[in-house]
Amino acid sequence: MEELYQFDQEFKNTIATVDEEGKRVWVYPKKPSGRFHKLRILVTVVLLGILFAGPFIKIGGRPFLLLNIFERKFVILGQAFWPQDFFLLALLLITFFVFIILFTVVFGRVWCGWACPQTLFMEMVFRKIEYWIEGDANQQRRLDKSPWNFDKIKKRAAKHLIFIVISLLISHTVMAYLIGIDEVQKIVSQAPSEHWAGFLGLMAFTGIFYWVFSWFREQACIAVCPYGRLQGVLLDKKSIAVMYDWLRGEPRGKLKKGNVQDEKGDCIDCKLCVHACPTGIDIRNGTQLECVNCTACIDACDDVMEKVNKPKGLIRYSSHDAIKQGKQKLFTPRVAAYTVVLTLLVVIFVFSLATRSDIEATVLKVPGQLYQRTEDGNITNLYNVQFVNKTFEEVSLELRIENAPEVTITKVGEGETVVPANGLTEGVFFVSMPKELVKSAKTTLTIGVYADGKRIDKTTTKFLGPVSTD
Repeated sequence: MEELYQFDQEFKNTIATVDEEGKRVWVYPKKPSGRFHKLRILVTVVLLGILFAGPFIKIGGRPFLLLNIFERKFVILGQAFWPQDFFLLALLLITFFVFIILFTVVFGRVWCGWACPQTLFMEMVFRKIEYWIEGDANQQRRLDKSPWNFDKIKKRAAKHLIFIVISLLISHTVMAYLIGIDEVQKIVSQAPSEHWAGFLGLMAFTGIFYWVFSWFREQACIAVCPYGRLQGVLLDKKSIAVMYDWLRGEPRGKLKKGNVQDEKGDCIDCKLCVHACPTGIDIRNGTQLECVNCTACIDACDDVMEKVNKPKGLIRYSSHDAIKQGKQKLFTPRVAAYTVVLTLLVVIFVFSLATRSDIEATVLKVPGQLYQRTEDGNITNLYNVQFVNKTFEEVSLELRIENAPEVTITKVGEGETVVPANGLTEGVFFVSMPKELVKSAKTTLTIGVYADGKRIDKTTTKFLGPVSTD
C-alpha cells in the first residue's frame, strides 16, 4: 500500500543551522512546556544531582567514579582497575557500546534527549538562564538586533557571568572525576603556582565548556558527536523515535475560523514544532540526523491539538512501521542477536571481575643476568618483582615457591614487603635452587603471594640453570 504522504526531500540537501551562503543560522527555540518537559526537568534534577555529588560519594572507602588517565588509575562503582586490568576495562567498554547499540536499535536516541550531559546542560540549564534573563525566542531575536544600550549590556553581562560561573562548576566536577576530589581541593585552596598543571587544566576545561554552551551549542550534536552519525546505521523502521504521524496529519491545511476542513489532515501547519526544536529541524520530514529526541516538538504539537479539539499524539514516540501498520514490534531478530551478545559480555565481565585478584605480582628476571653459583653449590637467579595493590588498605606480603619446597626465595634488603593502599611496590629477590634439582636449562616455578598467611595470588616464572651441574 502506498503511503498517503511523501516527505519533502529538500531538507536532505540543506542543514537547518546553515544558510545558502554557508553562514551560521542562530537557533532561537521557543520556550518549552508540557508533560514531557516536566518529566525531563525531573530526570535532569536527578542526573545532575548524581553528577555533581559523584566525586563526594564513596563505596567501601573508594570513589564512586575515578578516571585518572594521568596516573592510569580507574575506579568504577568502587572497583579499582589498573593497567594490569586492561582486559576488564576493554571488556567493560565493549559491553557498554553493545548496550548503547541495543538501546538505540530499540529506543532510538532517547539517551540524547534525556540523559546526555550536552543536552541536559544546554537545554535545561543554560537555555533556562537565557529565557530568564533575555526572554522567549522572539524577545531574544529583538535583543540581538537592538543597538548596544545599557539594557542590552546589562542582560548580556549578567547572562555570560552566570555562564562562566556554571562552566567553572562543571570544570571542577570533571577534574574531580579525573584526578579525585582531594586533588581538586588542593588546587582550589592553594596558589596556582603550587599546581600549575591542575590550574591550567581547570581554566582550559572552563573555557571549553563556556564556548560550547554559549556559542557552539547544537553544533556539538549536529557536527561533532559521533553517536549522531551512528544513528543512520543503528536505526531501522522498527526503532522507536520521535515520529510525526503522516497518515493522520496529511494533507496539511491552515485552520480557518468556522472551517473544519474535513478534507484536510490534523496538521494545521502552525510550525510550532519547528519553532520549539533546539536544532532547528522540521520533524514532519521524518527522522533526521539532527533530531535528539528531546520531545519539545511533542509538547508543542500536543498543546496545539488540545486547542483545536483534536487528539494528542500527532507527534509522538513511535516507529515508522508502527505508524504505517498500526502495531509496534520491539523484539526483532536483530534485537535478539544484540541481546544474546550483550548477555554473554555481561556474564564474562562479571565472572572475570569476581575471580580477579586484588593483589597482583609480576615476576621478571633481571635483564642481562644469567644464573650464579653460590659457595654451597646452589644455583641462584635474580628477579625484579612488582606488587600492585588494588585495594584501599595497606598490605604486607611474602613470596613462597609452591611447586618446589626446597627452593628458597629471599628479598634483597631488610624489612618486609609492604604495598601501600591503591599503590605499587617494587623489589628485588634471589631465588636459590639446590644443584641436584636443576634438570634443565629452564625450570618453571610457581610463586604464591601471601598476606597474613593466606594465599591471595600466584604467578609463574622461569628459573635458568646449567643443563648439567656435574
